[in-house]
Amino acid sequence: MAAKSSVFDETYNQYLAQIAQIDFKPKEEILGIKVEGNEIVIPFFGRPYRVSTKKIVNPSGKQPPLTTSVVLCKYLLLCPQVPSLDKEWVSYRDFKDTAPLIGKFINHIERPIAQNFTGRLDEFDAALRALGGKNPDLDFSYQLIMKLFPLPKVPVLLLCDDADDEFPAQCKVLFEKRAEQYLDPECLTIVGMHLADYLKIEF
Repeated sequence: MAAKSSVFDETYNQYLAQIAQIDFKPKEEILGIKVEGNEIVIPFFGRPYRVSTKKIVNPSGKQPPLTTSVVLCKYLLLCPQVPSLDKEWVSYRDFKDTAPLIGKFINHIERPIAQNFTGRLDEFDAALRALGGKNPDLDFSYQLIMKLFPLPKVPVLLLCDDADDEFPAQCKVLFEKRAEQYLDPECLTIVGMHLADYLKIEF
């Protein structure tokens, strides 16, 4: 267990060392972040996280889980020089190199979210709005459509149908096509898992 923790710490410190070599002030608009002195403020699910050369802290001043830290670091380090304007909504499987993780995305994100709101779609709507969700007024044939911003340039779209006499509840989690410029497949999965976890808390 100690060896595993050591590997995590090494990865964490390597990311921070890489971040320390980059001037993020010119990247504020591209990433939707704010540079304040030696810290970078990144909204993650609407809550401000602070990244410095020494540590990452959540709004309570505590170090977040490693998965959260990895997503925030990758978001900074993968910052595109010229961001894509492609905002087409696509499924997780439409991104390259996601094949090994598609089952995990369905079984640990989309399916649990659907099971969580079964028979309570109105309450689920309120829970999504509590996370900053908004109705994007898009033409999809689902009972509930909600757009959220886990990260400033990586929104997600939830398409939800409640259960009926023939089918169980369904949830589709979509990303903008340009999301692959900001996060790799593993981090997109982590974002989805955080979303599922947050909804358990909010709902």
